[in-house]
Amino acid sequence: MTSNLSRAEALELLKKYNKEPFHIRHGLTVEGVMRYFARESGNEADEEYWGIAGLLHDIDFELYPEQHCKKAPELLREAGVSEEMIYSVCSHGYGLCSDLEPKHFMEKILFACDELTGLIGAAARMRPSKSVMDMELGSLKKKYKDKRFAAGCSREVISQGAERLGWTLDELLEKTILAMRSCEAGVNEETGL
Repeated sequence: MTSNLSRAEALELLKKYNKEPFHIRHGLTVEGVMRYFARESGNEADEEYWGIAGLLHDIDFELYPEQHCKKAPELLREAGVSEEMIYSVCSHGYGLCSDLEPKHFMEKILFACDELTGLIGAAARMRPSKSVMDMELGSLKKKYKDKRFAAGCSREVISQGAERLGWTLDELLEKTILAMRSCEAGVNEETGL
């Protein structure tokens, strides 16, 4: 798997098209989660690729929300990003804004975790600690079941993501909490929190 970009170049590219701190933080969080899953699944050799796909997955969302996953290939090609990476990035929107189906395990992780990191992040902000470090599966499940909470995070996509991975919903939720714990301090440091 090749990205044709260094991590520093990918971050610069993300920031070229995203100015909102929320979007940058989301990209950094998904990057950290993807790196965690690369290591946990024995794909350390591809950790950089997984991380960059996570970092760039919403590259077009802030400026082109109506063309999400449709404008991304153009922006990424202009930056010299590989077609393999472009496919990976765009497959996270399968069924919503993309017809590119997640095929590789990495793409299935990205598909499953994108919406879920948003939901977990919103749940963390409601906690006194404002952190995932003390979040437990039970409290997240309550938030997940409340359709009004973080209503923009598609429960259907999250449950489809678990299915695609062959995991139970509880497994996906718990593993993603752990993944977000692994990168929370780094994301906070990089975003100045």
